[in-house]
Amino acid sequence: MNNWPEGWSDENRGSGGYGHGSASARPDGARVMRQVRRGSAAPSGGQAAPPYGVPSQPSYVDGQGHDGYDSGYNTGQVYGSPPGGGGGGGMREPRPAPDWRRRIKWTAITVVTVLVVTTVGTYFWADSKLNREVDLSKVIDRPEAGEGTNYLIVGSDSRAGMSAEEKKKLHTGSAEGKRTDSMMILHTGGNGPTLISLPRDSDVEIPTFVGSESGKTYPGNGRHVKLNAAYAEDGPELLVRTVEFNTGLHIDHYVEIGFAGFANIVDAVGGVEMEIPKGGIKDSKSGADLEEGKQTLNGEEALAFVRTRYALAGSDLDRTKNQQKFLAALANQAATPGTVLNPFKLYPTMSAGLDTLIVDKDMGLFDLASMFWAMKGVTGGEGKSMNMPISGSSGGNLVWDKAKVKTLVEQLNNDEKVTVSGN
Repeated sequence: MNNWPEGWSDENRGSGGYGHGSASARPDGARVMRQVRRGSAAPSGGQAAPPYGVPSQPSYVDGQGHDGYDSGYNTGQVYGSPPGGGGGGGMREPRPAPDWRRRIKWTAITVVTVLVVTTVGTYFWADSKLNREVDLSKVIDRPEAGEGTNYLIVGSDSRAGMSAEEKKKLHTGSAEGKRTDSMMILHTGGNGPTLISLPRDSDVEIPTFVGSESGKTYPGNGRHVKLNAAYAEDGPELLVRTVEFNTGLHIDHYVEIGFAGFANIVDAVGGVEMEIPKGGIKDSKSGADLEEGKQTLNGEEALAFVRTRYALAGSDLDRTKNQQKFLAALANQAATPGTVLNPFKLYPTMSAGLDTLIVDKDMGLFDLASMFWAMKGVTGGEGKSMNMPISGSSGGNLVWDKAKVKTLVEQLNNDEKVTVSGN
């Protein structure tokens, strides 16, 4: 039984044909090539083609059939490449070389932008933390300002913000109020920095002054006291007034730090290396128990070191020398690349210092940075450190050598090289 459609016969399927199952090398017919358009085929042997005759195949020219019909055969174009790319042999066009100059330019711009934003942000953050509590405009009858800049640096025994455990650990006691444990004048100018310690037991005259809180004028009556008593009587403003009156030196800026702040700064920079003199230092009142030789002091040890005086032969004069050495070493440590370039040390150090520093209302961050840089210079041999020249004592007070002090102040006011020596 013939199951083929009408008009088809086995002859159509013979070796002369090329339908389904053909062994011929020629391609299959319309049943396989469905995309080829069916059209009229020339009759074979003069006979009309059957209704369902085998369609004729279109000729292929460059992959195109009759009337421009696409046969589906590949023209050599690689998929995904632009059309008409036969000239490249079907190869993908090479990517353009990277523009390194452009990349470097934008990388540099990005880095600079980040640095600027970080620096500006750090500046405003640090500036907002400064405690500008001292108003030097309340100080009356001030001497004229000379060349250079003079800072009055004060270390107080303030226990503000300290817990009972911290007071015990740092051997500070629990006295109310605050007094000065150390006072120094730092002069900066064209001939290098000069750091001058003012012993707390210095004999000074309290001049006429205006109360910092009351606004009342208190006339001077020639009363002589120890220098630290001026601070205890009416705070920083009277201390500045007393120093200026007894020296004739204009104080441009005031900086004060308490016990806790001092210890925290030392710990934040990772400790400060100091050379402990022969025999070591042991003082039950300050808590110092340090062996001789070079060693790194932490915050607790450093505070004990700068407060010790009873265990020293020269008492307060020797203590001021130790304070100068330590503060200069601390400034040097804080300015090292290991601290400045390490945000994990820089920000804790800045925070520890700024949280507890008390400065005058006109003090800016650049002034503060200049002060620390100058103190670093003292350690590096670029400047000089000394005690205020002493001529003797009176009633337990240390009397300044008036002639030497006059020469010293003149040299500082003129920003000249200091030739005067202290004790």
